[in-house]
Order: sequence, then structure tokens, then C-alpha cells
Amino acid sequence: MLIVKIETVVLHIPIRAGARTDEAVWGSRDLPVAESVLVKVVTDEGIEGWGEAFGFRTASLVKAAMDEVIAPLCIGQDAEQIGTLMLRIQRTLQVFGRGGPLFFGLSALDIALWDIAGKAANRPLSRLLGGGASKLRCYASLPRYSEPSVVREAVRRALNLGFHCLKLHETDVPVILAAREEAGAGAELTLDVNCAWSLNEALTKCEELRDVRLKWLEEPVWPPENYDGLAQLRRLGGIPIAAGENVSTLMDFDRLLGAGAVDFVQPSPAKMGGITELCKVFSLASAANTTVMAHTFYDGPGLLAAMHATAAHGAAESLIEWRMFDLEARIYGDAFIPREGYLDLPQAPGLGLDPDPNVLRDYAAK
Repeated sequence: MLIVKIETVVLHIPIRAGARTDEAVWGSRDLPVAESVLVKVVTDEGIEGWGEAFGFRTASLVKAAMDEVIAPLCIGQDAEQIGTLMLRIQRTLQVFGRGGPLFFGLSALDIALWDIAGKAANRPLSRLLGGGASKLRCYASLPRYSEPSVVREAVRRALNLGFHCLKLHETDVPVILAAREEAGAGAELTLDVNCAWSLNEALTKCEELRDVRLKWLEEPVWPPENYDGLAQLRRLGGIPIAAGENVSTLMDFDRLLGAGAVDFVQPSPAKMGGITELCKVFSLASAANTTVMAHTFYDGPGLLAAMHATAAHGAAESLIEWRMFDLEARIYGDAFIPREGYLDLPQAPGLGLDPDPNVLRDYAAK
């Protein structure tokens, strides 16, 4: 079964009028649109697979990398030899580095090929990977707001939708304390600060945040590859640590885990090599007695890829990240939304869902 066509689609889905966000590393204040990068791979047998690359501000770069560099290396290649093809392309492109837009594009390619594999086998991907729960617990991942009143409103909305665990992206302690007060003692809170602090600053913040009772503190230290600093913060800060969305290669995940830097490791399948590499991280994490909490601050095939891999290889406490952007449309329309803090894993072959053609038509970047 040969690859005959690869198409990259960038979606610009507007945030609903009146929705608010504050400036963060992945977007601007009152973010106008959410960018998604989807990749469709077509075989000579007519099977189509869909993948997703991390986009946001890099969407145009990822599309160029996919269309001009990666796709020409794939046409005519065997779609069923996923590991062999991915390794060959990585070795061919290693001179450009082992992360960033090229790796994002490779991730989308890998996810699409696994989607094809499941469809060819007429099995859901989770079953192809060796197991699979039918329902997974998820948490609401909120944008950054930076205002206590707005955060309270967002927390209340998430709780009313049935979520029992929420992720904040705030950096100001008063805003975080307001979120905890609104959430009450019964809800779990996590906090992602996107590498905002030095080690010393993070240690001070941990003292200030002790009473918030965070389930984890995510990416607290700059730079993100300061694994020794993360390990020190984990020992001294008194709050469980999560990290991994900025890690690209299996060897770096091994270093992160080997340093004893995290309680929860967070590979991002649309950034770090897709399903092939994600499954390897589950094995590494199991050996290190560390729980995988896949990073999925996106809502297309990358999210489904994380779900299928987690269903097959995750621990009982593994959670799925659900991005709570207030969008005009979602990639899968109304076919895929959480209910009472759980997501039903699609059971059709492959990833289980294809992008809504109406969304592709109406929101493709011109």
C-alpha cells in the first residue's frame, strides 16, 4: 500500500465573539483565532489517514516543512512500514535539528499513517496498539485570563459542565487563589506556567501556592530542558511536578525521567513524533514509575492519537487534556465532546473520526 498524496490543511477557527483570553506563549490577548494544522495522507488503495501537527504561531512554517521537505520524501513509499519510514526521514533530515516545525510535521505524518493502519485492519487504533478502554477521564484546560473575576467565571463554567479536574495557565498568585476558592475543596487543580520562572523564583512560588493543593505544577522552570533544576524543585518545592511537552526525542525523555525531574510526564504527540514515539514514552515512564499525562492543547487527530495510546498503555490515573477554547466550530463538529468529565473513545477503525468536511471547507486558511 503506497502513499500517493499528502495534503496539508491549516484551519483558522475564530474564538466566539465576547470570549476573552490574556496574552500567553501560545497566543495573543483576546486571541482572534485558533490555528490547527492537519495533514491528510492518501494511499493507492484509496485509504485516507489524518494527522495533526502542533500549530499556533508556527502553522505557516509547519505547512512549508510538510509540503516542501517531508511530503516529497514520502510519495511512493510503503504506508504500512511506519517505523521504517519515520526513521528514514528523521535520519535524512537530522541536519535541520530534532525538534520544531519539522518534527511537528513528522508527528502529523506518523499519526496519519497509524490512522491508515487502523482503517486497513478495520480496527480502532487502541485495539491495534494492544488494548483499550472505551472511556477516558479528562480535565478542562483553560486559557490564561489573568483576572480573578474572569477566572472564577471560567472555573464555574467548567465545573457546571461536569469536569472534576481543571488546568490553569495563570502566573499571578492572587488569580490562582481565586480559582481555588471558586473551585472548592472537591475539585482538582493543576497549574501550567509555561516555563515562566527561574529555579529560585519557582521555589518561592511553591511556598506561596502550598495552600492551593495543586495536583501538579507544570513547566515551572526556564529553560524547559533544565532537568536538574526541575528535579531540585520537585525535591524541595512540595508540589508534584509535570513536564514534557517541549521534549522532542526519546533520548531526552529518558534524560528527563532519569533525572527524577517529574511526577507526571507529558509527551505531546503532535510535537514529538506522533504515535510511534508516544508509545515508547509510555514504556519509559512505566519503567520509571511515572504516570503519562499526554499534552494535547489541540483538538484534532493529535488529541485522538493521545487517547488511543493512553487507552492502550496508560495507567488508571492517566488523564486526557481537553482544551476549553470557546470556538465557533470544532474539528469533529458535535461528534466528539466530553460529558461529565469523560471522553468516549471513538470505536470506528483507525482514529475513529475524520475531520468534519464542513469545518474543513469553512475554516481553511486562504
